[in-house]
Amino acid sequence: MDYIKIRGAQQHNLKNINIDIPRDKLVVITGVSGSGKSSLAFDTIYAEGQR
Repeated sequence: MDYIKIRGAQQHNLKNINIDIPRDKLVVITGVSGSGKSSLAFDTIYAEGQR
């Protein structure tokens, strides 16, 4: 699998987010305060990576 695929993420401020994040690459997540960056990075991506 070349990507971590996230479909329909809805934790905290995330509203039905779909994203494919490439593995073995440096990925930067940016946005305004409270936009869900930490929820995406720590909660959602961590959970997907454990599967």
